[in-house]
Formats: sequence, structure tokens, C-alpha cells
Amino acid sequence: MDYRSAGVDFDAAAQAKVKIRDLARSTFTAGALGDIGSFGGLFRLDVERYREPVLVSSVDGVGTKLKVAFATGRHDTVGYDLVSHCINDILVQGARPLFFLDYLAMGKLVPDTAAAVVSGVARACREFKLTLIGGETAEMPDFYDPGEYDLAGTIVGVVEREKIVDGRTVVPGDVLLGLKSWGLHTNGYSLARRIFFEKERLRPDSFVSDLGTTVADALLAAHRCYLPLLEEALDLGLVKAMAHITGGGITDNVPRVLPEGTSASVRLGSWELPPLFRFLRERGAVETAEVLRTWNAGIGMIVMVAASAADEVSRVMARAGEEPVRLGEVVPGDGRVLYEGTI
Repeated sequence: MDYRSAGVDFDAAAQAKVKIRDLARSTFTAGALGDIGSFGGLFRLDVERYREPVLVSSVDGVGTKLKVAFATGRHDTVGYDLVSHCINDILVQGARPLFFLDYLAMGKLVPDTAAAVVSGVARACREFKLTLIGGETAEMPDFYDPGEYDLAGTIVGVVEREKIVDGRTVVPGDVLLGLKSWGLHTNGYSLARRIFFEKERLRPDSFVSDLGTTVADALLAAHRCYLPLLEEALDLGLVKAMAHITGGGITDNVPRVLPEGTSASVRLGSWELPPLFRFLRERGAVETAEVLRTWNAGIGMIVMVAASAADEVSRVMARAGEEPVRLGEVVPGDGRVLYEGTI
């Protein structure tokens, strides 16, 4: 017997690593040392840029959005989603990304599929200027079904200690500004897939007139990275707190950054519920409270600023590409999100 007869193909792994190495090298920034293929990735922190640098890290996956990639054979977008999600998670504490590591596990390693997945990771790393410094590509026969894989990633960024954004200065009267999402991002897919594919009996290539696109295009829309919109506002020190609206929606994510004794008052109707979320709510008979806790409902990032700075922050973001939505205010309370109106 040999390893190939047990389901692990060293030759396929070697082919995949060649493709992945070139993709990773295309992301290298000035801090990258060494090369892909070592036991550990090396990165030099430019300490001269910081008085007291603090490293910020996060790890995440893509979740069952991968099921849509499997069904469509489109594997070059989920890696982009992963990097964007991870950047947003450290961005809310004021950190800028330095480097990224990915983990890709497949039942049977298909070099072209692995390269397509990592191409999305590399594309996002190049766009947002961080180094894909290493990772792991695992072949695990009998663990994943044919054609399926799992994808996760770890990001490390840096922030000046005095510029950490943690919500400690948030007070009643501060303004909530919302930045729009590009779709479901990477959360709530278990319910969305059930509505599209089980209840409505649609296929990935089905065109949905209410959405103006196919099911696949709607569900594979990219997870938006908010770094370009927020960099200048962060540099100016105008941001008090941020909440990345991921699993748990607005309802569960905003309280994570509220200091004791405060709540967030959100005016439903201050933004329009996008067609995708209206479709899911109506076809799935999903209550509004569930929409706001399962999905991002069209708002992917919420920023808290002083009322006196709200207009300036809005102008700064508009120059970067989008004017935010005024969602509501911070109010005295017990740490919950309080909704007013309807959406």
C-alpha cells in the first residue's frame, strides 16, 4: 500500500503548491521576508512608524457560503470574501492589516480548484496591501465530500496604542453612521440557501426578476472591505467605535462595542432594505426581528462618532466613495439595540 491508495496524492499537492506560491508572491509587501514554503512565515514590523505598536489578530471562515461555490463551480470569490471579512474584524479596533495566512482543506486536492480559491485571497491581499505570508493546504480523504472544501484565514494587523478604537469614549448623543453592504457578505447562508433552494426550489442559475440577477450572482456577491472608506476618518481620530455587522446582525454586534450604561437607538427606515433582503423576508416569511439578527440587512459596518463630528466624517467618507447613512444615536440604556419605526 501507499499514501495515494489511501487517498492522498503528493503529486497533486506539489502542483497546487506551485500555483499557490506564485499567487502568494504577488502579494508581498516590503515587510515580507523569506519565501513561501518555509515552516513559518517571516514578516518585519516597521517599528520606526510607531511609538507603541500593538498587534491585532483575528481568525475566521467563510461558512456555508462555500456551498454556493460548490454548486456553481465558482471558486475565485470566496477567498476575497475571507480576506475582506478578516480586515473588517481588526479594522473596528483601528488596526491596519499587515499579513494573512490561509487554511484550505479538501477531500481530494484538485490543483486548479485550490489555485482558484487562493487567487481570490491573493486578489484581496493585493488590493488592500497586505502580504499572504503562508498557509496550509490539506488533503483529507473521507473527511469532505467530493468537490467540497473548507476555507479559513488568520490576519495580523497593527495599531498605535493611543489610537486603539474600543468604544470607551462613546457617550449618549453620539451618532451612528452606517455603511452599506454588498449583499449577505459571509453570514446567514444556512437560512438563505434554505429559502432559495428548498422553499422556492430555485437553481443557482435561476434568474430572479425581483433581484435583477441570478441566484448565484446574488449569493456570491463579495464581502465588502471597509478599509478604504474608513482610513482617513481613523487617521483624523474622529471614530469612537465601530461594529462589523456579521453573524448576529445589527442586533447582536452593536452591543459588543457599547460601554456600560448606553444603548443604541436605530431608526428603521433611515435606509432602504435592499431587494435581496426583501426577497428573503417575504419568500421565507421571516420576521423583521429575525432579519435584523440573521443578516446585515444592507448595513455592513456601523461607525459611532461625536455629534459634532458627524458631518465631517460623512464628508470624509463621501470623498472616499460613499456617504454613510445616519442610523440613529447612542442613548442611555442597558447595552441593547433599540429599534424605532419599520423597514
